[in-house]
Amino acid sequence: MTGPKKLFIKTYGCQMNVYDSERMSEALGGQGYVETDRQEDADMILLNTCHIREKAVEKVYSDLGRLRKFKDVKPDLKIGVAGCVAQAEGGEIMRRQPLVDLVVGPQSYHRLPEMEAQTQKGQKALDTDFPEEDKFEHLKSRPKAKRAPSAFLTVQEGCDKFCAFCVVPYTRGAEVSRPVDRILTEARDLVERGVREITLLGQNVNAYHGAGPGGSDYTLAKLIWDLDKVDGLERIRFTTSHPNDMTDDLIEAHGTCAKLMPYLHLPVQSGSDRILKRMNRSHTAESYLRLIERIREARPDIVMSGDFIVGFPEETEEDFQATMDLVEEVKYGYAYSFKYSTRPGTPAAERPLVDAAAADDRLQRLQGLITHHQRAIQDAMVGRTVGVLFEKPGRMDGQMVGKSDHLHAVHVKDCSAAIGEVRPVRIVSAGTNSLAGELIL
Repeated sequence: MTGPKKLFIKTYGCQMNVYDSERMSEALGGQGYVETDRQEDADMILLNTCHIREKAVEKVYSDLGRLRKFKDVKPDLKIGVAGCVAQAEGGEIMRRQPLVDLVVGPQSYHRLPEMEAQTQKGQKALDTDFPEEDKFEHLKSRPKAKRAPSAFLTVQEGCDKFCAFCVVPYTRGAEVSRPVDRILTEARDLVERGVREITLLGQNVNAYHGAGPGGSDYTLAKLIWDLDKVDGLERIRFTTSHPNDMTDDLIEAHGTCAKLMPYLHLPVQSGSDRILKRMNRSHTAESYLRLIERIREARPDIVMSGDFIVGFPEETEEDFQATMDLVEEVKYGYAYSFKYSTRPGTPAAERPLVDAAAADDRLQRLQGLITHHQRAIQDAMVGRTVGVLFEKPGRMDGQMVGKSDHLHAVHVKDCSAAIGEVRPVRIVSAGTNSLAGELIL
């Protein structure tokens, strides 16, 4: 073969998978691979999978079936499955789809070069262990290519909460936090490559407790204050949080750290205490609402985001109404809502399901209320001046598109701002999914 080998990665699901896909590409870069956006050109295809959404496993097998045509044309093509479905299914993937050469779990990406070499010898490669070595330490070396103005940075992985509906503790393992010095090194590296906004990632990111200088224990708030000192870094965000881990110093940071943006994703899942208990969420609707009050006292203009599951086993109409009442009180600027679907191996999987038609009806009503509040918050932005980080050209000549402090998409006509600049913008109109603004010169 002449020239570099080509790698195609399909990424499913969450922001952490986006980050992981970047790390896998870098790991295989040392084996001579460069990324392509065309499956038909690839010498290796990796599916980086997510187990959170409904029918996730079936979707992966369906996608694998569609890859057979590429393998028939190019027998040396290597096909791999990574991520949480890979962790959950393991060797069963190769049994059901013999065309798969490689299966790797989320904690073993640093072993990809050795696994790829194994496949080149005609052998199958499987690794779904939870190794003791730090995969991030092995993946820390990366090329110095320019980056988009916004980037993800994983600081914590795994979950110890064991919510009754969730597979993450089984696919990502126990909570582990990265050391502070390695996070700061990676952050500075990203800034050198053009990044101006970093979103800190973790399954329970606000449960972060990494080792700081001299072995000191860092909270997420303390880490944010260290990142605040990084020259060239202009914005900090974090996701996803758990209400039980919103510490006093983190709430205070929202009011005092200028680089910490006024947006917070804080999933609640239900407004019914009975259902929250059945979910093993370890908080109540009242404790969640009081937490929101404290956060808004610290940062009055903060935009809240949340997650909701409707139709959880045993949910009644009364339980659902409690969720609607909570949404009405909080008034989310963004929210993600889903109908409950069974995850094999989780405690809730053995419980009787709510009638499908009733769950569908509840989801539509909830999404209607969420959309109402989301639009009201966007309409209220009209006339305000916000900071916008410009990320790319828009569809129209001279138009630029970026994200506001509150994570709203903003487009500006006849815009002189460069990609990567944060500029003040006056919002002049609000659409369904974005805001229009004028650059303040």
